[in-house]
Amino acid sequence: MLEDSDYRKKPGESEQLRHRRVLLVSTNYAPERAGIGPYATQIAEHWVSGGAEVHVWAGLPHYPAWRTEPAYRSVWRTVEERNSVLVHRRRHTVPPRQTALRRALYEASIVAHGLVAPPRMPRPDVVLAQLPSLAGGVLGACAARRWGVPFVPVVQDLMGAAAAQSGIRGGGQMAAVAGSIEAHVLRRATLVGVIHESFVGQVTAMGVPCDRIRLVPNWSHVARPSQPRAETRARLGWQEGRTTILHSGNMGLKQGLEVLVETARQAPEVQVVLMGEGNQREALRSLGAGLPNLHFLPPAGEDEFPNVLAAADVLLVTQRASVLDMSIPSKLTSYFATGRPVVASVAREGGTAQEVRRSQAGLVVPPENAAALLSAVRRLADDPAAADELGARGPAYVDTHLSREAGLDRMNALVDEALGAREARI
Repeated sequence: MLEDSDYRKKPGESEQLRHRRVLLVSTNYAPERAGIGPYATQIAEHWVSGGAEVHVWAGLPHYPAWRTEPAYRSVWRTVEERNSVLVHRRRHTVPPRQTALRRALYEASIVAHGLVAPPRMPRPDVVLAQLPSLAGGVLGACAARRWGVPFVPVVQDLMGAAAAQSGIRGGGQMAAVAGSIEAHVLRRATLVGVIHESFVGQVTAMGVPCDRIRLVPNWSHVARPSQPRAETRARLGWQEGRTTILHSGNMGLKQGLEVLVETARQAPEVQVVLMGEGNQREALRSLGAGLPNLHFLPPAGEDEFPNVLAAADVLLVTQRASVLDMSIPSKLTSYFATGRPVVASVAREGGTAQEVRRSQAGLVVPPENAAALLSAVRRLADDPAAADELGARGPAYVDTHLSREAGLDRMNALVDEALGAREARI
């Protein structure tokens, strides 16, 4: 398998993709600003800027709120142009609460509508798909087989493993089915991209030869903060001198955010802020009812998002104790760009903990342990200089390992290799 350094090229266009036609299958896409959507958007727009014709096969915007955005609620299927990318959207179910059955219906509705009404477009030269969703992988594999072109899935997470650890009712049965489908999809690939080396063992266990796996880490897709911290804190009403800790992103079962409610309960002097959407938001609000130091914010706009993150004293990543997650949450790459220290309440063996230790930009504590999380927060609050030093390592890590230019170059190289391999066989 190629290492990350093998995919470092000088920034620029893909020679293979210029004047080519690409189909990117990603259930999540702009205007979604969290999760996988921003990566799919930046990849597609990067290829367009390099001279490719890019089509995206996507769902309706719904993440992380798990509600279809108002502008799309009457849409059944449509083609829209966003920054010269042609986006083919198909309607699907959106479960406001997660159960195995509802998630299965969500995936099945994406596949069914996609098979009935695939994008009306000329034959692409290559198909790239992002996993999850599982449905995106299935549709991408079917499209590549139909047109006889290279198929390149990129594993952002593995749904089978995630379902087994999610806490969703019926997750065990769902995991077995999802894992079987994922294995079938990945074995049909020309090359498989993985965003972290911790996925390699799982993918090879599914029957994918190691020499077809490529490391294509995600990058920090947000801008650096543009306002002074004190100015943003004043606007948000965050008292100067009072420790403020912030979790941003999806509020789902997997995140185990009850630990932050308990942290707020144990430490009235600490302000705990949860910013974002998700199917557990209202349950968490009810659980923390009456806690004056627990606050919920809607997702910040694209321009304001980095400033809000930078205004916090500590940025948080949490996961349930049952989750051994090999993926890297997109919030982590955003956190690193802000210059604030990270406290990760996650399994020590998972991908998030590995990345925090590698960056040296934060602390790792046991999951679902409010006392341990609070101890780390107080340690940073009591030593501002040490906290600032930890935080400063984040932007440095972004510059050396997680820059947008390097990430997009790795995606260029992945697709270039798949196209080159096909042409060598012709």
